[in-house]
Amino acid sequence: MAKLWEAQHIPRGTTPPVEGSTVTEIFWNAAAKRAERVFMRQKHLGIWQSYTWAQTAEAVGEIANGLLSLGLQKGEVASIAANTNVEWMLCDMAIMSCAAVSNGIYPTDAAAQVQYLCADSRTRVLIVEDDEQLDKALQVRETLPDLAHIVVLDMEGLADLNEPGVISLDALREAGRALAKSHPKALDERRACCKPEDLAILVYTSGTTGKPKGAMHLHKGIVHAMRGNFETVYADERDEKMAFLPLCHIAERMGGAFLSVYTGAVLNFVENPQTVPENVREISPTIFTAVPRVWEKLYSGVMIALKESGKLQQAAYGWSIGVGQQVAELVLKGEPVPGTMKAKFALAETLALRNVRKLIGIDNARFLVTGAAPISADLVRWYLALGVPMLEVWGMTETCGAATYTPAAKIKPGMIGPAAGFNEVKVAPDTGEIMVRGPNVFAGYLNLPEKTDETIDAEGWLHTGDVGLMDEEGFFKITDRMKDIIITAGGKNITPSEFENELKFSPYITDAVVIGDKRPYLVAIVMIDQDNVEKYAQDNDIPFSNYASLTRTPEVAALIQGIFDHVNSKFARVEQVKKFWLLDNQLTAEDEELTPTMKLKRSFVAKKYAPQIEAMY
Repeated sequence: MAKLWEAQHIPRGTTPPVEGSTVTEIFWNAAAKRAERVFMRQKHLGIWQSYTWAQTAEAVGEIANGLLSLGLQKGEVASIAANTNVEWMLCDMAIMSCAAVSNGIYPTDAAAQVQYLCADSRTRVLIVEDDEQLDKALQVRETLPDLAHIVVLDMEGLADLNEPGVISLDALREAGRALAKSHPKALDERRACCKPEDLAILVYTSGTTGKPKGAMHLHKGIVHAMRGNFETVYADERDEKMAFLPLCHIAERMGGAFLSVYTGAVLNFVENPQTVPENVREISPTIFTAVPRVWEKLYSGVMIALKESGKLQQAAYGWSIGVGQQVAELVLKGEPVPGTMKAKFALAETLALRNVRKLIGIDNARFLVTGAAPISADLVRWYLALGVPMLEVWGMTETCGAATYTPAAKIKPGMIGPAAGFNEVKVAPDTGEIMVRGPNVFAGYLNLPEKTDETIDAEGWLHTGDVGLMDEEGFFKITDRMKDIIITAGGKNITPSEFENELKFSPYITDAVVIGDKRPYLVAIVMIDQDNVEKYAQDNDIPFSNYASLTRTPEVAALIQGIFDHVNSKFARVEQVKKFWLLDNQLTAEDEELTPTMKLKRSFVAKKYAPQIEAMY
């Protein structure tokens, strides 16, 4: 692993690793070029299984031919309701190989949401992971006249299934092999029908302010973004990546799946969202992309482990992280790191920093990438102090992933970097809104031309809804969402995300929503970190019987109050939070309060917990 002061030497892409003008063409060219190299890995019965490019191509071909045998036509939609796994990737590539449109459905979506997404997209084939997802599909199938077939990936518990129009993935692949035997050129002919201007994927927005909207991405836009990302930060077949975010989300779809197809970086799939900390240590990725909640969780795990360690270990960590912080500050200022400081850092690595990196699973990481939500600048500095560059990126579903990218040679914590070379970014002078223009910008919202016109203006600029600023070096900073800015009763404009990010730097707070629009002062709703707060209670002999009772103990309230006191001291009086309320129910991805990337939905939380908010006033 290169030292932090050598980060500027992370190579950038030059020669395109694979030719092709569509995602489909790039995939098949990549498979031919890298045939015997490992492309994907996934655990099965506790053992990591490898899939070469040749094996992947064979499976994709069988599934694609199977879909052709079901009658899937060019431009029709096939949807996938499954967790992030190898099968998701195989089906995704197979659908596009049929010149059809691939759409993802979160496995946490309720049956009513599945119905809406399938109806809105006019899904012809629905691919579901298991019996749980099949149950949802069967509940709403009668209301979906366009839905002709359902394919089940995992048939465990469904051996006796005899449902018309429902087949297993194995049966689909068998049908594909039969079609390939009788019509060996069928798939090649269909692949040839796939054009750059064709619709490739639908990515539905989270629907926090209404029904989800289907963002349409064309092959040419995705390919433009793939090549642009490669040119920003180089990756190749020697790199190891980890896939664990939902593939329905543009971050994992673009930054994980598609970029690995393009560059050949090995894609390692975690067992499930709960095993991420364990799997990252096993995989030890060289490029690790995650959302702030993951970085916060890994940091809090180190802090809790440190509290349990002996005084000698704590002292070694304290001195070592201090040295790391000194080195990081020099690098951030663009100043050379003297030889004496490099020697001290080498000792700091031996004493503690290397062990911390190994504990997290980032000891082999060339760099870390954070995006999809704001992150605390102090947290970025902590990872830099460990000796690993953390690069902030910013983008959205509509920009096909990252639109800005922090260069490794010029990291500014709290800033999202300059515009990526493949698109334009500017700040609207009148509103402060961040705007993006480029071939990577989506083609519009499915079935919603009015919403599309509201979002993309006549000059092709995408109005993102994010408010920010640009410094003299062209680096952007997001201050908040336009709709989230709070105007207090005294007329003061408050950007709540800055305060919220400071709170989430604590290992005891997972997320928070600051409230106060048209109110005399600010209050907050807080979601505690269950594991860490439970451990705090156990270590301090605080009695509790369940999660709800834990949130109501005076000692836990005092713990959280201490965090608020510390954060309040960093803000002006009008920006300080006067009162808070702890969510007393455990939230999971299935709960409506959370987005698929596990962020609290501000407007939904404010509405659902209105009585608790009113009580604080």
